[in-house]
Amino acid sequence: MFLCLLSGFALSQAFRTVTSIIASGLRSDFGISPDSLGAFAGLFGLSFGVTQLFMGIGMDLYGLRRTVLTAFPLAVLGSAVSALAPSYGWLMLGQLLIGVGCSPAFLACTVFIARHFPAQRFAFFSGVGMGVGGLGLLFTGTPLAWLVQHGGWRLGFGVLAVLSLLSWLLIYLRVHEPALPEVAPRPRESWAQAASRFGDLFRVPHTWGILILGMCCYAAFLSMRGLWLGPMLMGRYGFSLVDSGNVALVLSLIALFVPAFFGRLDPGPARRRRWITTFSLLMGGLFVALAFVHHAAANVLLIFLMGLLSGYGVLQYADVRSSYPGEMTGRALSLYTMSMFMGVALMQWLTGVIAAWAQHHGHEPYQAVMLCIAALLCAASTAFRWLPSSPLLRQPPAAPPAPPSAP
Repeated sequence: MFLCLLSGFALSQAFRTVTSIIASGLRSDFGISPDSLGAFAGLFGLSFGVTQLFMGIGMDLYGLRRTVLTAFPLAVLGSAVSALAPSYGWLMLGQLLIGVGCSPAFLACTVFIARHFPAQRFAFFSGVGMGVGGLGLLFTGTPLAWLVQHGGWRLGFGVLAVLSLLSWLLIYLRVHEPALPEVAPRPRESWAQAASRFGDLFRVPHTWGILILGMCCYAAFLSMRGLWLGPMLMGRYGFSLVDSGNVALVLSLIALFVPAFFGRLDPGPARRRRWITTFSLLMGGLFVALAFVHHAAANVLLIFLMGLLSGYGVLQYADVRSSYPGEMTGRALSLYTMSMFMGVALMQWLTGVIAAWAQHHGHEPYQAVMLCIAALLCAASTAFRWLPSSPLLRQPPAAPPAPPSAP
């Protein structure tokens, strides 16, 4: 069942990184500017993030299966609308539908892990899930680049529509949630009551540091991989579309394995936040290097190093899992996922604006974009370091049970 749910997550990974490969085709067909391209890419994250609250409530009230099966057809419809879009406005409508349709995909996987696997294995299984979901990134590397080069960007959306429909059928046929035991029967909450329970998270002081960093870390990597990788390599060094797709493919292969690796390295609640801050600052340093180093091989190497480091995101999910009591875990994971994709939307829109501004003033747009991402990462890492942490992280670990005494 877990692998079936991950098929939907893999498709959402493909949708959120498709812009990097189809950007030149969109510019050619619709004449859109860099800021409009950033708005297009960011709309997926915006619609995905805004609807996380509703998807989290839906999973609490109706279960993972029904929520995913209800929402995911919108991704199929949105990709079909995008494939047939006669104008930029229709393209944005398709992107909006895709974002809403994909919004329960990874949340369903993380809630499934939280409910059905031991808490101490959460980081590892989340890493495995993120790695398997990275198969969607492979598609938006060389395979999609080849399809777009030979059949146009509309063919890419058509293939994604078919794959999304197959994923929906797989979940429909194979995912059946086991009943969770309850201590006592309780009446089902209303939507208003469930929404108020999400509001409780904002009254917890350590929520703010988690959300601020959550809005920047994944957004930084995804803005580079999903929006600027192809345009930068083609614009700076004259790479072909397939050459850029090859770089994206290798980067995606790296992303398949590093989350599980970081999950195994998880140092535990006491030291995890320090690791997260350090890795975030290192990632910011790589973006600074990418801004100033103008050499094709060096840039590709820096991009691969970003891929190797990107797996630390699984530690952030483990930090959320450890920072709240069990009854708040589902809501906290949902809110954190919402912050990630709101951050993606904001960062992709902002970097599009920055690129347009730099281009208008005669500056190299990709340098301005990378410096903007680095500054946001450093500011968010500083906030995460100094804002309060959860008191649960400061509790000593529970003592192992005593061995049975000899008779």
